[in-house]
Amino acid sequence: MKLIKRWMLMAILAGGALGASAQNGPPPDGPPPEAVAACKGKAEGAKVQFTGRHGETVSGTCRKAGVVLAAMPEGGPPPPPDHQ
Repeated sequence: MKLIKRWMLMAILAGGALGASAQNGPPPDGPPPEAVAACKGKAEGAKVQFTGRHGETVSGTCRKAGVVLAAMPEGGPPPPPDHQ
């Protein structure tokens, strides 16, 4: 009986952890397409502007991100949107 209770508790805890991580979504893989498109045909170090994922204007500099040239926002990446 104790073993069944332990398994049930573990299943409940695991389900809660999975649900919490699903709300945040998976981390993005690489720079956003908008940042890559802004640097298409540009040299590394070029200053660019593009429209971000949430409609904001982003100013940045083209930098290598792995094998891709992408705009890196001035001051770092923007904060995540508010999920209230």
